[in-house]
Amino acid sequence: MPSLDTIVCTAANMGTSDILIAAGVPIRFRVDGSLVDANDQILTPEETEALGREACGDEYEKIERGIEVDTAITFSNGVRCRLNVYRSMGNCCMAIRLLASKIPDLDALGVPPVVSHDFPNYQRGIVIVTGETGSGKSTTLAALVDRINHTRPDHIVTLEDPVEYVYQPDRCSIDQREIGRDTASFAEGLRAVLRQDPDVILVGEMRDLSTIETALTAAETGHLVFGTLHTQSAPDSIDRLVDVFPEERQHQIRLQLSMTLKAVVSQQLIKKRGGGRVLAAEVMIVNPAIKNLIREGKTPQIANTLATTAELGSITMDRALQALVRSRTITAADAIAAAHDPEQMRKTVR
Repeated sequence: MPSLDTIVCTAANMGTSDILIAAGVPIRFRVDGSLVDANDQILTPEETEALGREACGDEYEKIERGIEVDTAITFSNGVRCRLNVYRSMGNCCMAIRLLASKIPDLDALGVPPVVSHDFPNYQRGIVIVTGETGSGKSTTLAALVDRINHTRPDHIVTLEDPVEYVYQPDRCSIDQREIGRDTASFAEGLRAVLRQDPDVILVGEMRDLSTIETALTAAETGHLVFGTLHTQSAPDSIDRLVDVFPEERQHQIRLQLSMTLKAVVSQQLIKKRGGGRVLAAEVMIVNPAIKNLIREGKTPQIANTLATTAELGSITMDRALQALVRSRTITAADAIAAAHDPEQMRKTVR
């Protein structure tokens, strides 16, 4: 059985985004969004246990007690990976996300121009990057933060679980804090960050009431906050943030959001013609009309407003997909599958 280091090296050479390791099946690589067998060797429970021990080191005792382990490792080929080690049917399993060897340049990601030109210049407020697991949210945020690192003399503090990309401080001072190692939780870490003289705060996940509440406070008090959510569209993000709170507080939260939210990016990675994947991104720039819709709880109307605010840099997901079809970057079938309105997309790109 190859070592974990060898497995990762092989995966990196194949352009793999993720590795899945489980007993009873071969090692599987995710290439261009689809799973392929790395070879025909069926892993035994003993082999997956050995790979788990290699990944976790001293923390493997948590796996033996049925506790998942999240960690990040840089392997001998310089590839940094995020690993989640866990048990399934009593056997050790592993999901490994391969990260870029260095933080990519923001322009190279294919984000809309407003994201690369305007977002790094924001001084305060909240910017949310949203999308399903594996859509590149962490990479987009890392590229945004690194652009600030090279262009502004600020203090950046990140809260991550685990630390994925490692920044090399340039014009900024950067503190990267890992949940479970450097602070107990996102909520506690974020409360502490406000006493650490930050200019820019990156919150790996805005997933509970306390974290969202403190992030809103940070934005209100003059900080620039970046965070992620797992939603399918920019307007959906508003409802996700508000619905975390009890009904009697939701009006107040909508008011705070209307004053602090700067922009939302919702992204997907779509298969390219000829191999690889390309970013498709919906962008919502919060203008006075959207602020008013947020305050009044009329989020279903935000999608229509996006379509009429292109001059600000806003773009709907379906418009982004249409542009990729026109440039022959993706197929019409993949655009229809990824569209928010598949029927309308089918009429547009046929």
